[in-house]
This record gives sequence, C-alpha cells and structure tokens, in this order.
Amino acid sequence: MRIAITLGDPNGIGPEIAIKAANHFAAGGKIKPLLVGDGFVIEETANRLGLDVTPAFVDAPSLDPAGYAPGTLDPRAGKATVAYAAAAVRLALDGKVDAVVGCPHSETAVNRAGIAFSGYPGLIADLTGTPREKSFMMLAAEDLRIVHATLHESVGNALARLSPDLVVALAEATVATAKRLGIAHPTLGVFGINPHAGEDGLFGDDDERVTKPAVARLRAKGIAVDGPVGADLLLSQRKHDFYLAMFHDQGHIPIKLISPLRASAMTIGVPILFASVAHGCAFDIAGKGVADATGVIETLEMLAGAA
Repeated sequence: MRIAITLGDPNGIGPEIAIKAANHFAAGGKIKPLLVGDGFVIEETANRLGLDVTPAFVDAPSLDPAGYAPGTLDPRAGKATVAYAAAAVRLALDGKVDAVVGCPHSETAVNRAGIAFSGYPGLIADLTGTPREKSFMMLAAEDLRIVHATLHESVGNALARLSPDLVVALAEATVATAKRLGIAHPTLGVFGINPHAGEDGLFGDDDERVTKPAVARLRAKGIAVDGPVGADLLLSQRKHDFYLAMFHDQGHIPIKLISPLRASAMTIGVPILFASVAHGCAFDIAGKGVADATGVIETLEMLAGAA
C-alpha cells in the first residue's frame, strides 16, 4: 500500500518522526511510504539522524529556508504545513498514493500565516471538495474509537451547531469508515450532550432536541445504535465499536488518558484515506533526535488495514 507521509510543521518533530517511520518500513512489505515536503528539510533531517537510507520522497518546495529553524514557531513553517498536505492530497486524488498520513501541525503557526485553520479535518474537506459539515475526526487508540460531531471551537459555538442532521451525518460517516476498516456491522454508542443525557429534560433539553431525534432516525435506517447515554456510563461499559462524542473533550480526554502519544486521528467523511497522529509538534524537543515515531508507525499500520 502506497502511503504518503507529510512533514507537518517542518520546525516541529514532524520531519524526524516521518523519516523514522518511513525507514521502519524501508525493508519492504505491504506499506510503501513516500515522504512529502521540502527536499532540503528531509535531507537535512536524515543526515542529522545519521540514517544511511533516505526514504523515497516527493519534493514539495514550500518553505523559505530562512524560516527553517527546528524548535521555533514560525508562520512560514505554518504555510508550508498546509502546502505539504495539499501536495499529498493531490497525489491521493490522482491515484498515485492510496492514503496520506499528516505529521503534527501547529494551528498557531498556520493561522499566523493568514490561513484560517482549525485542524486537518477541515483542511482535508476543503482540499477534496467535501462540505465541512460532512468531515469529522475519529480518534483511535488500542480498541477504543471515538468520532467527534464538533471539534476545535468554543463549547458555546459547538452547542449552537449541534443538530440531528449533524449527528446523523457523523454516524453515517462512521459506518462507512467502519466498513473500510473491516467492521461490516458496527455498533455505535451516542454520548449525551448534557450530564446523564439530560435526564429526560431535567438537565436541559438539548438531548431532547438533538441526540434523541438523531438516534431515532439512525435506528430507522437500520443502524445499530444506543443512546444518548452519558459519556461516563457508555465508556465504563465499553461494548460498542465506535462512540459518537458531541464535543472535543468528550472524545479526546479518554483517548489521551489511555494513550497520550500513540493515538491516531483519522479524518472521515472524505473521499481519501487520511490520518494523522494525535499529538503536537513538540517544539521543545524538535531537532534533538529523540522524538518517538511509534504514533506515525501505528497510524500507517491502521491505514494499511483499511480496504
């Protein structure tokens, strides 16, 4: 399987873990990695790491060399991050690679470059011509998979956007992704918006208006779904293949708790296979050769298991 690996923010640990992960699979096998980014960054990083074999790469000239300084936050690097992702997505759309893995980005660096950016899912939606309301993030670690109806926005804004249509779209994207991952008949658990899913309106009517109608519609479509139920109770039972979180922290906290550095973040609802790691740029250790590439390696293996 041909998988492009973008460098993410070139001033973060992205180049290092991308090259380490690519070299992990250099001996052959199902996964055939292809690095995407500035050639000079790839070559400099490989030399610094003392690697004898530089993996195959596509040179995507995007970074002003003056902006290359591992360990620093720079809008020029933020702009390059987006350019690398765009180049890799184009390869996927053209059928030249089967999937894409994005290394860590800095939302601050990208936004300081004048590019509105709140994470990979929205960017991948734009690059593939997918409506943003149809693109979602799934976090996966060990045997836990959580998809998110809303992501990087204020709780107030997220609550205002939540609707039965949004939850149904999330569930349908999840079912489609499950089939690509080899789960033909997935079971879904829907987290409530309010504590205890509102206790039939005792703690607010949001679940009465949003999650309960959505679940009813999903059941009418023949989808195996339970809820809405409080996230704490559903996660304590752990009997579903996928969980639908309504807000960022509902899904991120349990995943980061069980796997702070090795979780994978898959963008679902888009026409290509795209995933990233669920940790940041780690500017504090960038350029020091000590970054752990396990998250990238496991993300590549996850995508390789997709149909």
